[in-house]
Parts: sequence; C-alpha cells; structure tokens
Amino acid sequence: QAQLVESGGGLVQAGGSLRLSCVASGRTLTSPSMGWFRQGPGKEREFVAAISGSGGFTYYSDSVKGRFTISETNAKNTVYLQMNSLKREDTAVYYCAPIQWGTFAPKADFGSWGQGTQVTVSS
Repeated sequence: QAQLVESGGGLVQAGGSLRLSCVASGRTLTSPSMGWFRQGPGKEREFVAAISGSGGFTYYSDSVKGRFTISETNAKNTVYLQMNSLKREDTAVYYCAPIQWGTFAPKADFGSWGQGTQVTVSS
C-alpha cells in the first residue's frame, strides 16, 4: 500500500497561490485515481479535487472549480494541487488519498490519512 506524504502548505494572503504535493511511494502503474481532501477548523473533511487513474479526467468540488488544478507526474508517484485565487475559506489541512472514481470517496481499502499539510489564507 502506498505511503502518502503531503507538503507545500503555508501562510498566504487572500488572492495568492500555493502548490501542494502528494508523494506516493509504492504506487504502481495500475494505480487508482487520486484525490485531494481538506478539513477546515471545526469542519468535516471534504472532497476537493480528483484525477483519474489514467490521468485523463479531473473533477472538482464547486467551491474550488476554476481556481484549483489537480495534476500528476508521468511517473504517477506525485499528485499536485495548484491553488490560485485563494480565499480565507480555503484555510484547512489538506490531504491526499486514493479514491473511487465516481463517488470520489476514499477507496475502501485506504489505510490511514497522512499528516496533511496546513494551508492558511489571511485577509
């Protein structure tokens, strides 16, 4: 099972940009689709973006559509989340996970969440 490590978070002003990375060790060429999730202060964890196993399809939550872009390396061992036009409500800990394409929920055999990476957007 792939170990997932998220990085790239930080403090940024509203309107700014960040690029998050999720490094997946042990991920094979038949890897599942991958997704980004976030959990804001006092909130439930929510889906943000997904990229299909083939890399040909992406899907976004309405709250980030048009501002965030998910991508992955050709080696399919790193998934990125480019975040532009950041808003205060984007403040959260961001996580990545293999997901079931269609439901965009973490796969049933997904082990445990990584430590995530904190994104804080100030006004």
